[in-house]
Amino acid sequence: MKILLDTNIVIHREASTVVNEDIGVLFKWLDNLHHTKFIHAVTIEEINRHQDPDVRKSFEVKLGNYNILKTKAPMADAVLSVTKSLDKDQNDLDDTMIINELYCERVDALITEDKQLINKAALLGIPDKVYTIDAFLEKVTKENPDLADYKVLSVRKSLFGNLDISDEFFASFIEDYPDYEKWFNKKAEETVYVCLSESNIIALLYLKIENKNDDYSDINPIMPPKKRLKIGSFKVMLNGFRLGERFLKIAFDNALRFKVDEVYVTIFDKRIEQQRLINLLEEYGFYRHGFKKGPGGDENVYIRSCERLANRLKPKLTYPFFSTAGSIFFVSIYPEYHTELFPDSILRTESPMDYVENEPHRNAISKVYISRSFERNIRAGDVLIFYRTGGYHKGVVTTIGIVENLIDNIPTEADFIRLCRKRSVFTDKQLADHWKYKKSKPFIVEFLYVYSFPKRINLQRLNELGVIPDITDMPRGFTRITKQNLKDILRECQSDESIVVD
Repeated sequence: MKILLDTNIVIHREASTVVNEDIGVLFKWLDNLHHTKFIHAVTIEEINRHQDPDVRKSFEVKLGNYNILKTKAPMADAVLSVTKSLDKDQNDLDDTMIINELYCERVDALITEDKQLINKAALLGIPDKVYTIDAFLEKVTKENPDLADYKVLSVRKSLFGNLDISDEFFASFIEDYPDYEKWFNKKAEETVYVCLSESNIIALLYLKIENKNDDYSDINPIMPPKKRLKIGSFKVMLNGFRLGERFLKIAFDNALRFKVDEVYVTIFDKRIEQQRLINLLEEYGFYRHGFKKGPGGDENVYIRSCERLANRLKPKLTYPFFSTAGSIFFVSIYPEYHTELFPDSILRTESPMDYVENEPHRNAISKVYISRSFERNIRAGDVLIFYRTGGYHKGVVTTIGIVENLIDNIPTEADFIRLCRKRSVFTDKQLADHWKYKKSKPFIVEFLYVYSFPKRINLQRLNELGVIPDITDMPRGFTRITKQNLKDILRECQSDESIVVD
């Protein structure tokens, strides 16, 4: 494949003054798969305008690592039509020239972290050809599992004192925060969430509960007194396993548990992994409040309200809260796929070590469910109750989801596989088999994984409650249940009912 790299990818790769150890994972995959790395002439022009002389000098030395597009595609009418109202300055015009090469099929794919470029691709109908780094790594790890030379262990709790601060993972923290090592040692007995690949740390999350009397005088504008959950340290190295979503789910779970008013994080935007996390935070409703002054410079402050609201059209913005104003569906899932899709809903009879988080779909909050159900009137904001099949005594309800979107009338098998690949439990071959299985083509429900029930109730109890009134005619596909059915399930499963806003 001919892979065009956006300017921001190249700058982060070659900047000599920035700790960017994880972007090397991307380039390793490109080399292993024998993809050809291209850059556009406007990238060279943009780098020559860069304020950092070290970036300019480093790039001059390493220019031989890239193939430069020797010609420029004539600007397509469709590209001009879409971008003329969007382009405000030279950088915007450069982006349009880059996306034009992709639209004209002079390259096969574009890798970028620029949201504007991603938006332009969507408007031009070529979103499947544009990848963020994470999205590209998800694609290649899913397609080439034998080439993944590391095994990601599940997220677990540790103590700061059990971690080695000399690990390369902490280099960026030490660079950003002059007193980080001192702070780290003071936290020796405090809990932190970590994820390992072999013995190396690849992701870390530290959470702290703050009360109304905490001092926010170093934040501008000053935040009013509230009970807050602070994401104190949050870093995920590039790997394609959606660990950022996994950690964000942990943060939301703790916000619910401790009944905080807000979640907030202070974060620099110097490096590409920080910018990726900021994009993820904004996707889930965080907004930039202001900045925090510190010895390492000004950090961005991002805040997310925990007010009990539910945006049915864009449920990520108010996740994990949901409304019952729409439909509620009972959805069956076979045991062999259940814990693959919902590792937090694992049964006591299953071994957690069988479900290490080495697949993107296990970590993702946003997942997909494939169905041929007659019921297709499914809308954003609808509630899903997942039932792990197993018969009268062993079949249990385990999980709540919120619908994001339904994708129907999928034109081709290739489109179906592409839409499912990253967030489905199935391999490409299994997806192809699904597509060909019957005359009626499957559809896809994109949903958010919200909540695992603390207590499971089986089919017998569901029958007694009237949720499944006739066990000889078990629900298939998407079966509607009532609000009272949902209330009964939540009560019997000893659930946190605060996630329901009405």
